[in-house]
Amino acid sequence: MSIRIAESAGFCFGVSRAVETVEQAAGQGKQVVTLGPIIHNRHVVQKFDSMGVQVIDKPEDAAPGMTVIIRSHGVSRDVYRRLEARGVEIIDATCPFVKRIHSIVGKADAAGQLPIIMGTRSHPEVEGIAGWCSRCEIFESAEELENWVKAGKISTDTPICMVSQTTSTEISWKKSVQIAKKVFTNVKIFDTICKATESRQKEAAQLSASSEAMIVVGDAKSSNTGRLAMICREKCANVVLVDNASELDPGQFKGVAKVGITAGASTPAWIIKEVNKTMSEIINADAVQEESFEALLEQSIKTLNTGDKVMGIVTSIGNTEIQVDLGTKHAGYIPYDEVSADPSVKPEDILHLGDEIEVFVVRVNDQEGTVQLSKKKLDGMKIWDDMATYAEDKTTVEGVITEENKGGLVATVKGIRVFIPASQSGVAKGGDMAAMLGKAVQLKVTEVNRARRRVIGSIRAVNSEVRKAAQEQLWAEIEVGKKYTGTIKSLTSYGAFVDIGGVDGMVHVSELSWNRIKTPAEVVKVGDEIEVYVISFDAEKRKISLGYKTAEMNPWNQFMTAYNVGDVITAKVVKLMTFGAFAEIMPGVDGLIHISQIADHRIAKPEDALTEGQEVQVKITDVDAENKRISLSIRALLEPVAEETAEEAVEEAAEETSEDTAE
Repeated sequence: MSIRIAESAGFCFGVSRAVETVEQAAGQGKQVVTLGPIIHNRHVVQKFDSMGVQVIDKPEDAAPGMTVIIRSHGVSRDVYRRLEARGVEIIDATCPFVKRIHSIVGKADAAGQLPIIMGTRSHPEVEGIAGWCSRCEIFESAEELENWVKAGKISTDTPICMVSQTTSTEISWKKSVQIAKKVFTNVKIFDTICKATESRQKEAAQLSASSEAMIVVGDAKSSNTGRLAMICREKCANVVLVDNASELDPGQFKGVAKVGITAGASTPAWIIKEVNKTMSEIINADAVQEESFEALLEQSIKTLNTGDKVMGIVTSIGNTEIQVDLGTKHAGYIPYDEVSADPSVKPEDILHLGDEIEVFVVRVNDQEGTVQLSKKKLDGMKIWDDMATYAEDKTTVEGVITEENKGGLVATVKGIRVFIPASQSGVAKGGDMAAMLGKAVQLKVTEVNRARRRVIGSIRAVNSEVRKAAQEQLWAEIEVGKKYTGTIKSLTSYGAFVDIGGVDGMVHVSELSWNRIKTPAEVVKVGDEIEVYVISFDAEKRKISLGYKTAEMNPWNQFMTAYNVGDVITAKVVKLMTFGAFAEIMPGVDGLIHISQIADHRIAKPEDALTEGQEVQVKITDVDAENKRISLSIRALLEPVAEETAEEAVEEAAEETSEDTAE
């Protein structure tokens, strides 16, 4: 019998994110509760219950000061508001893909469209989606939608917005889309089935088609698990839905040669592994039952060989060795120096009387009836087994960077040296790899060669997964006007590309500055962190248009905030015209000094009194906000002096007249 496990089995991104959210909150010592079960799996809920995380049924059950976590299915707008009114800390663990549906139906409702939702009416995800619009209709299958049409439940010219529960089947959704496109004259369709769900369902269909029996692992209450079972039954006659390994019945797999295993999005990895292990044991048990009496007898008296891995029971702990009962005629023993590779570990600290342990056969002495054993060697072999498993399962592991060389880096993972080529180090070409020394890193084991005792790993592969997850979350939550902190990745003649969390958007050169610039390099440089906002986006083409300049950055707005009519300022003459001179008050804002306001006497042309680049004291005499025009005057600052001089001239003339008369 062969057993195959679907690669997509188990937690999806949204469920994994929700579970991690609860674990982090619980680890901070908060009084944590979840509004409804965090996911549809009783084992996970029981685990959190043991950690002190309780489940409440409604917002009113939450007491002030509690931390309430909204589950991955999401809640309605009303439930959210009721929680806010309770004075609690709210942590929203709603799946980003479900959040996107909330946004879609909310906007459609506001625009006068009727949201219609494909999904199970009683499912919490569907109830939550319906709670983000004032009205909606829910249908559970393409057949029900077709019956609506025949009964005239919805007018064909009604503006429609159609979405789906994230875990709906792709087949039913496509049928519904065809019906909607054919019937409704004004319909917008959003494919909101989670891609992870779609992939899981496709793989389940393929695996069940080539298997004689299928095991679907998950909570029977989970809609996602139920649909997987339904899909498998379409391809395979023998489909078993189990909550955990204890529900497996060996009798259901008699005569079966090929077994497939898949699991719903809410099924933890450890339950899937238990099911796989139990199925392997069932296979072995069947094999033993088929063995002849002679074979069993031969097995019981067989001689142990060097290199064998055997199970035994610790029967004695002496001063120099551990005695082990192997269930054979031989007396097994483990020298102290073969117990652990760590010299600081005492054998009695890790081994106790009655312990069942697996050991490696180092030497067999049939004459004396003794077997020298080693736990240390077997542990070392198991680590290599683990490395092979990590490579096969593409598991992310943690290591510490211990060396740097010309070819890359070396990390230590469970005592094994893992070589990481420079191209897989996650450090940019030409970057300082030495800065990685001593750091704990996440990596994937990509190649294992036991014969050469060589392991190769990749940090880049993990970074790529993290980046991909960040991209999916960003596309699920993006909306026009949303702000991001991004990093300038590259510059072109027409704009700047900005990384806003795993996704690059472009800021056009016209959106970089309120002033006229020739190149983006006049404003930003590669590596700069800047605040940007979404102007528009195309999810299908994966394009995002970003803005950088804001109303607060507008020079005119800055001028209006900082200056008033009557203020005296220093301005720089930037251009001379026949009718006057333009002076820069601040970058991007110029004012006009009319020729009549340049001097306290008539001049033929501005050049007679001013030169370009000259800084002058001016008075703001008028501001035309509507047309964005500013009038400046030098003369307004000179006229008081001129008037005083005229008065002095009159007085002098009067004195001269008096003197002439006296003579």
